[in-house]
Amino acid sequence: MFKYLKKYLIFAFLSPLFMFGEVAMDLVQPTLMKTIVDEGVLGVSSGGVGSLELVIITGLKMIILVIFGGFCGVVSGVFANLCSQNFSNDLRKDCFKRTMEFSFSQTDKFSTGSIVTRITNDVTQLQNFVTQMVRGFVRTGLLIVGGIFCLISLDLSFGAVVLCGLPFILFMVIFFMMKANPMFTILQNKLDNVNNVIQENITGVRVVKAYVKEDYEKNRFGKANGELVDTQLHVLELFACMTPLMNIVLNASIVAVIYVGGFRAQNGNITPGAVMAAVTYISQILNAVMRTTMIFQTASRGIASGKRLKEILDCTPEIKDGSFEGETKVRGKLEFKNVSFGYNGTDVLKNINLFINPGKTIGILGATGCGKSSLAKLIPRFYDTTAGSVLIDDIDVRDYKLKDLRDKVSIALQKSEIFNVSVKENILWGKSSASEAEVVKAAETAQAKEFIDRMKQGFDTPIAEKGMSLSGGQKQRLAISRCVLKKGEILVFDDTTSALDLQTEADLYKALEETCGSVTKIIIAQRIASVKDADRIVILDKGQIAACGSHRELLETSSIYKDIYNSQLKAG
Repeated sequence: MFKYLKKYLIFAFLSPLFMFGEVAMDLVQPTLMKTIVDEGVLGVSSGGVGSLELVIITGLKMIILVIFGGFCGVVSGVFANLCSQNFSNDLRKDCFKRTMEFSFSQTDKFSTGSIVTRITNDVTQLQNFVTQMVRGFVRTGLLIVGGIFCLISLDLSFGAVVLCGLPFILFMVIFFMMKANPMFTILQNKLDNVNNVIQENITGVRVVKAYVKEDYEKNRFGKANGELVDTQLHVLELFACMTPLMNIVLNASIVAVIYVGGFRAQNGNITPGAVMAAVTYISQILNAVMRTTMIFQTASRGIASGKRLKEILDCTPEIKDGSFEGETKVRGKLEFKNVSFGYNGTDVLKNINLFINPGKTIGILGATGCGKSSLAKLIPRFYDTTAGSVLIDDIDVRDYKLKDLRDKVSIALQKSEIFNVSVKENILWGKSSASEAEVVKAAETAQAKEFIDRMKQGFDTPIAEKGMSLSGGQKQRLAISRCVLKKGEILVFDDTTSALDLQTEADLYKALEETCGSVTKIIIAQRIASVKDADRIVILDKGQIAACGSHRELLETSSIYKDIYNSQLKAG
């Protein structure tokens, strides 16, 4: 926390300083009231003759001091919020930045709902904790210490009442905090579950409706939400039990002060005003202790949230920049050397050796789950190999700086991610500085301009969230447009033409040859029609290269390719 607070230490210092002024004004009020009662009303020191002038003057002092105390309280609150809001702003940005640095494998460890909860709700809980530490905790601490001092200064017997009441309150605070603290971590985890269910249903709303699973999902959400409510209620029940118990101690202490003060006043040892002041002080002290309990509740929740945020901040990115800088001798050359890769100890790719010359087109074909997409994700280093190495332009991808590496690779992934902005802005993800003409040319190459022109606002047409207003083929063509616009040395299509008809796909590849003829192209597909014109076709089978050659060569030498060909094309 100090790492994020040290920039705002001036606010963290000024807030308690002004809070000291507010508390001082609160503590002086009972003493002034004592003066009004004893001197202004009863006239203790003037033979029982009161003084209206003294009452008015002292009353005006009280009003002025209350205004000054209120001013100090407002300024203290301003500085406390400046400290906590800036603290949470920096923390939230760092957490988001760290999640952006995660490799795909690290992102898989945290669910989407959990990351959202941590960056939003958990940061807010920690923000509230900081506010209470620099303002609330200081206020209650000063009220307790200052109140006890003022109370004892009135009469030592009042100190005995405080000493009797405080142990009971401290015992209850410690007991209930020990019971409640573990529940806050559980509470945040239950909130993760609720967010996960919401996120899944919003993303997959079409599937839910298509399979008429609304009732099932309502029940699933109800279960997750019920668990959250039950956990929250359990915590609240603990504090609901604590509040009346502490009120009993508070009221008993006030009764004791009145009882002891009454005897002392009868004997002439103290004045009635002192008893009234003592009742006010004891109320301030015990109320401050009760407020401290609520601060501990906020602190407990903040500490639990802090641990969850620490898991993100301490998660060191697995994919780090290399040290290579400068220009390479060749451009667009790709090589896989003895590459193996797997997820969670399960091998997906085994001993892959593949050499691709600049400007060549390579098709990758194979059954579902054979490792085609995994192979593509190793090129821009979304994952690191478990064995062997991937080389671009004769340099290991692990030696490149990530920005330089990914500037070399234009990749359109299997799932087309479309954002809730205009068509043009979606394409400009490929190259933000591109001109209007470049955007139009990229769309033409990707065979997207035709459907874009039919839209009412053309390239300025806004797209619904997650591309819901587009068909699957339209989303794929927009993803290809941004990929073409980027103009990387290596172009990777990870099954991104699966939703296109054969004629549109053929037109796309013809346009690609015209505009990106010198670019190395890797086309991953399920259909032979998508790759048959490639310079070479790689057949993957169970994570290994089963065959490699041109369309004609594979028809003669590869039984796997021949089977795929017969099932897809021969009948036609």
